[in-house]
Amino acid sequence: MRNLDMTALRAFVTVADAGGVTKAAGYLNLTQSAVSMQLKRLEESIDVSLFDRSARKLALTKHGEQMLSYARKMLDLNDEALSRLTSTEYEGELILGVPHDIMYPAIPAVLQKFNAAFPRMNVHLVSSYTARVRRMIARGELNLALATEAECDIGGETLLHRPLVWIGAENGGMWKQRPLRLAFENDCIFRKPVQAALDAQGIDWVMAVESDNTRTVEATISADLAVHACIDGHEPPYVERISHHGVLPELPLIRINMYGGDMARSEPERALAEMVRQAFRALGAPQIQANAQRAAS
Repeated sequence: MRNLDMTALRAFVTVADAGGVTKAAGYLNLTQSAVSMQLKRLEESIDVSLFDRSARKLALTKHGEQMLSYARKMLDLNDEALSRLTSTEYEGELILGVPHDIMYPAIPAVLQKFNAAFPRMNVHLVSSYTARVRRMIARGELNLALATEAECDIGGETLLHRPLVWIGAENGGMWKQRPLRLAFENDCIFRKPVQAALDAQGIDWVMAVESDNTRTVEATISADLAVHACIDGHEPPYVERISHHGVLPELPLIRINMYGGDMARSEPERALAEMVRQAFRALGAPQIQANAQRAAS
């Protein structure tokens, strides 16, 4: 009977995620040769090639893609088992405040990762608009808070810059009509910059839907009764980014900021802050690479 080496599997997953042995060695605190040996040992144990080494950039073979899926599950289960059976130090609750419009795709993965590392800790998630989340962190009611803002205040840390983009119904045409019908929550901070951009371009608009309920706004948009603006990459379901080809104005950049990370005192608080930090910076990595490629060309 053959058993897969968990250390080799961890090296394999890290190399696949990092895109190369050099970066993976840094993450694993190992030498490049040690990582390469672990990859070789894994390939020899199953007698298949996991990487296509003929290409200029390290790429997975079809066997490598399949192994990556299995390896992630095995490592997650391994880490969860160790945490649940050996972690007795930390118990309690942390409170994380997140605006609803940036909840996906990062936060569910953060919660899952934190639960595996601190199984006796509970994360209480507060989903609200930025102004309320900022007030709560200022009053000490949250351990950690995220905010979507034009700038970053003292004590905050910018995790990501993303532009606002226009969104509407799938295959919708409401964005072509004038006056342009808008749908926003009453406390949404994107209302003013959107209205200012439309005014600057001389586009008539009307606030067709004002609501305290996010689902009401999303339902109106998906029904092609109004348009909306959200942070690029955080579009809600049943809508799509509008390809307006300059008919609508470009919208400003928005920062995703984190507050409370510098005040983290316990190990779970510091770990949660770092997991959030890594998750959002990972979202920005593809855009950074795309910008670099455009600049190089």
